[in-house]
Amino acid sequence: MTLGKVALVGAGPGDPDLLTVKALRLIREAEVVVFDRLVSPEILELVPPGTSRIYAGKALGNHHLVQDEINSLLAGLARGGRSVVRLKGGDPFVFGRGSEEAEHLARCGIPFEVVPGITSASGASAYSGIPLTHRGLATGVRYVTGHRRDNGDLDHDWTSLADPDTTLVFYMGLTSLTRIAAELIGAGLPGATPAAAVENATTPRQRRVQGTLETLPALVETAGLRPPALVIIGKVVSLAEALSWYGAAPATASAQA
Repeated sequence: MTLGKVALVGAGPGDPDLLTVKALRLIREAEVVVFDRLVSPEILELVPPGTSRIYAGKALGNHHLVQDEINSLLAGLARGGRSVVRLKGGDPFVFGRGSEEAEHLARCGIPFEVVPGITSASGASAYSGIPLTHRGLATGVRYVTGHRRDNGDLDHDWTSLADPDTTLVFYMGLTSLTRIAAELIGAGLPGATPAAAVENATTPRQRRVQGTLETLPALVETAGLRPPALVIIGKVVSLAEALSWYGAAPATASAQA
């Protein structure tokens, strides 16, 4: 029996032009594409007609396939000799559970490779005019989960995160945004710290809400932002208006700082 191979491919944040050359080649050559909820419709249009597509999307509290089922699916397809692309939003190894899938494939003796993608933090910041670092404003950046497994409590070291010289990017943070803001302010980060939330980054559906750490939760609720969205907190957000270049409009005029 000839084993197939699984490619864990980062689809990036949504704009198909941001796919790597290798990612596009593998998508076109695959026999089966197993894709996430966060893979944009524009990228799915690149999957050739006749290629099998399997949806394995996961949303908060609503998993089409649980992770163990996805792991078994990938291994089973490869055991059947299929060439499989596991297409994941952003980068497979940045809050994408790609490492869990790779671990399972390795235990099963299934050949695999990992193709990096532009992570959502880079895409959302660049397409919103928000540099993740900037001389005099931010000396570092931290990627932080805004959601815990099984809806568990966010037990971050908030004091460590409340650094005014660091840009914070929260993935999956909309539902916990009020808690995130309160914890950071309680840990000493000023409520006036610039902050933004970006929905559907890098796509024609992109919307940005901009305010402060203190005001952002209410602004996001008023604007009706929904996942997928990222939250960016830090002084670099103050550059958004000057550096904004992408055509997508802000969510609402009143939501701008």
